[in-house]
Amino acid sequence: MTPTIIAFLGIGLMGKPMASRLAAAGHTLRVWNRTLSKAQAITGAQVQACATLAEAVAGADLVISMLEDGAIVGEIIAAAQAALKPNALWVDMSSTQHAEALAFHARLAEGGVRFMDAPVSGGVVGAEAGSLAIMAGGTSADFAEAAPLLAAMGRPTLVGPVGSGQVAKLCNQLIVGGTLDLIAEALLLAQAAGADPAAVRTALRGGFAESRLLEVHGQRMLDRNFVPGGQVKSQLKDMRNVLAAAADAGLALPLATLVTAHYGEIGDSHPGADQSAALIALELRNPGQRLGSGPDRL
Repeated sequence: MTPTIIAFLGIGLMGKPMASRLAAAGHTLRVWNRTLSKAQAITGAQVQACATLAEAVAGADLVISMLEDGAIVGEIIAAAQAALKPNALWVDMSSTQHAEALAFHARLAEGGVRFMDAPVSGGVVGAEAGSLAIMAGGTSADFAEAAPLLAAMGRPTLVGPVGSGQVAKLCNQLIVGGTLDLIAEALLLAQAAGADPAAVRTALRGGFAESRLLEVHGQRMLDRNFVPGGQVKSQLKDMRNVLAAAADAGLALPLATLVTAHYGEIGDSHPGADQSAALIALELRNPGQRLGSGPDRL
């Protein structure tokens, strides 16, 4: 059965365009954010901005959360639990730790509420376009119920039982973080060695080094455009979650450790910058070297 009432919790950088896509698809939507004005920014004939969390989730068939981290997701679940409709489905689209997703599932199950973890990849651009990669962990029945709604925001894929969505997202972020580091190194090396880094990027495209990251973030680095799509603080959080998952699985991930340390070097100075600010961290390690000549856009 397709849910008729959706509560969307968290109207931030990603949550706003995601909720807007649902509203544009004609779904009845209740939106909530700790800052009410952000919820009120979502428009649509079937959209209700809620002043309280209980007002948003009471009677909702589907609750979607898109929040900053696992600690906040846990806090919101605890605050909302008493008002939740029995057998409602909570879909957490935040990026959290695998163990946190399992804990959310167990807590909600105690109150007769179902749970899926469904983190996303694609950044603000993907959220605005409705083209997010959505990695879902849950039962096949719950996924079948949620998939038509998730499709308004992107391409949902069931990757395994509860918790598997977060594992898939961590794999995604590991590849993203490592690749951004390598793109920064390649472009800075090109310039330092006397080549035109923009021309090198063009030459690499179409070969085995081609990627969406080289296309989008390589150009961002050349332009020194660090206005956030994704953010350094989010990438750093995800990398730390990668290492936590690896430790739980008994794995040593040496490259992930290096990438995490690299983002940690600008985690305090540039937390809100785009992930492509990996370039800035690299430049800090190489005094006197700077890609391009334009000012930083932050």
